[in-house]
Amino acid sequence: MRATLLAATAAALALTSPAAQAQETPLVSANPTVPTAAGDLTFERVFASPSLDGGAPRGVKPSPDGRYLTVLRNRADDRERYDLWAFDRESGQWSMLVDSLKLGTGAELSEAEKMQRERQRIGSLKGIVAYDWAKDGKAILVPLDGALYLARLDGSVTKLDAGKDPLNPALSETGRYLSFVRDGRLYAGPADGAPVAISPPETSDLVHWGEAEFVAQEELDRSTGYWWSPDDRRIAVARVDETPVGVVTRAAIGAEGTKTYDQRYPAAGTPNADVSLFLMDADGANRVPVDLGADKDIYLARVDWAKDGRTLYVQRLDRLQTKLDMLAVDPATGKSRILFTEKAAAGHWINLTDNYKWLDDGSLVWWSERSGFGHLYRFANGKWQQLTSGDWAVTGLSGVDQKTGRVVFTGTKDDVLAPQIYALDLKAPSKIARLSDPAFANSARMDEAGRSLIVGRSNPGQPAQSYLADTAGKRLAWINENALDDSHPYAPFLASHREPRFGTINGPDGSKLYWKMTTPPLEPGKRYPVFFEHYGGPHSQTVSRGWGGALEQAIVDAGYIVFEIDNRGSANRGVEFEKQIYRAMGTVEVADQKAGAEFLKTLDFVDPARIATYGWSYGGYMTLKMLEADQGLYAAGIAGAPVTKWELYDTAYTERYMGLPTGEGAKVYETSDAMRDAEKIVDPLLLIHGLSDDNVVFENSSAFIAKMQGSNTPFEMMLYPGYTHRVSGPKISPHVWHSILNFLVRNGVPGGGR
Repeated sequence: MRATLLAATAAALALTSPAAQAQETPLVSANPTVPTAAGDLTFERVFASPSLDGGAPRGVKPSPDGRYLTVLRNRADDRERYDLWAFDRESGQWSMLVDSLKLGTGAELSEAEKMQRERQRIGSLKGIVAYDWAKDGKAILVPLDGALYLARLDGSVTKLDAGKDPLNPALSETGRYLSFVRDGRLYAGPADGAPVAISPPETSDLVHWGEAEFVAQEELDRSTGYWWSPDDRRIAVARVDETPVGVVTRAAIGAEGTKTYDQRYPAAGTPNADVSLFLMDADGANRVPVDLGADKDIYLARVDWAKDGRTLYVQRLDRLQTKLDMLAVDPATGKSRILFTEKAAAGHWINLTDNYKWLDDGSLVWWSERSGFGHLYRFANGKWQQLTSGDWAVTGLSGVDQKTGRVVFTGTKDDVLAPQIYALDLKAPSKIARLSDPAFANSARMDEAGRSLIVGRSNPGQPAQSYLADTAGKRLAWINENALDDSHPYAPFLASHREPRFGTINGPDGSKLYWKMTTPPLEPGKRYPVFFEHYGGPHSQTVSRGWGGALEQAIVDAGYIVFEIDNRGSANRGVEFEKQIYRAMGTVEVADQKAGAEFLKTLDFVDPARIATYGWSYGGYMTLKMLEADQGLYAAGIAGAPVTKWELYDTAYTERYMGLPTGEGAKVYETSDAMRDAEKIVDPLLLIHGLSDDNVVFENSSAFIAKMQGSNTPFEMMLYPGYTHRVSGPKISPHVWHSILNFLVRNGVPGGGR
């Protein structure tokens, strides 16, 4: 339940039509596939293909020589299936390199890959979901349906001898070797040959080489467990022993059967996996352990090679995530030394990041919150130089052009709700130039050579676009223009499209809280219900000037005002704003959401008796806490896949924000859970959960259900057999949203003004 996970399923926002706002009931008909008014969106259409948000390209990568740009494109007739395409910058032409339908076999993925995709939030995707350029730029490694292929630019494709279900496949840095994981062992060998196991055999199937452990994938954003050196001479390989980890017997309840899994799940306060790191040659010889220090209860956070291959850099994070050590490791002996230590502010935690880059000269561009806001620094010859400063945050390091010393990054210097792209010169960092259009919320990534930018942007009136730009930000070619012209899938609904308004209120402690509101057309004298969407957890920002999405518009079409507000604890507002949630989850964010509801009740177009609140994952937890804390404030609440007891959630996420559930920490956990005051809920509640959820396991909801039933407290629930934390799909998603709106109708919160 990283913030990306927790916010991933939380959806709500806006659109409408004159017919919708005049209705007393939401647009849910006996035959919901038929719109009730021309131009209104149905949930069936929102989740059908082609996507109303337009194309959603993934995995944009330049070729090593910079001539080609490759991208995974989803199909118009199947929004979740991706094929591999290439753009030739010389000819200006696009071509499909690999057709996933023609090449694929449709074979079922291994359980390990399914779970890894769940961790990456791509469990619903089909076809090609990842690929890797060979360093000579002549071929591309393509995993597909449990097999590996080499695709060439002439359209030819060769199947590699990798056996069944290779996991985490990669080409080595020079492209000479192919490597992957199978059955807990790391395999490597010539790319045109048959790789062999190079990690030692183990007597226990709980020991894995070359894989990232559960919490590394889920909470630390590290999906691999091995790293090739630049010259292919050595490989750093993680060894993960899950023996200490407790077993959760998880029932995956399907429509016509139940499977049980003894899942190694490190719940808060219990032992983590034993993770160690080794260095070995490409054939497995000369294996030596890396000295990670005397304390074994740490997280292997990040691993990187120096450009010359002479040093391995390892980021070691302590269990409570308040101290991060940068280790420099000798690849021959495994001996390590501490280069520097990053410490969290009092009452805060380390926000682990990928916003850093080792340069060819051995210096480091590094992101840190040591000043109170996330900024860039340079570490060279043991000394620090601050590159950016101020009461704003750098949100991403896009890249560095090492020839010119130009650093490109994104940040909130101009607008906390719309990140912009900036550049500075390492020799004169105080002069910051904006490269992006402030009318959009922007993101950017620079190619490895520092020759071009891949820019993404959107705003409330323009769905996501992406383009190739030079390092000055000038657009060279569209990757996905996504123009809202007559051919765009969203064109039939443009007439009723509603753009949001933004504003701020003061929270209970005086903090400035940003909000976003999208309304139907408002008729004078009428009051409208509110669909009050929230996430609320740390490490996330929901209020943005980006594209809201078709689902947002469909909810407004149903006659609701959609409202959200970012409470204390959310990201990109600085340490003092974020850390107020530390060891206090379920308190300050609940109070700030209450301030949002009270603000809504002061508006003459809001019906104060029809404010319904909704959230998923951490947002589902928030729904429960909000209903428990402020009875009668909300007309109804929807809680999707909520955490109800933090002792049931994993170590890395929970302990980062809550500490350990022992000693004085036990009281913190008791106060923060949603179980203790469950019977205080008097407002209508709908509880939703997937019965195969391996992230927020169903025991969270089953325990809450039992507590509600045991106290004779009424509520409703909708459970989804076979679905994990993502209860989604072209048929299931409409069912979820019809269930939500029908629940609101039954409980006095219909859409439309009155």
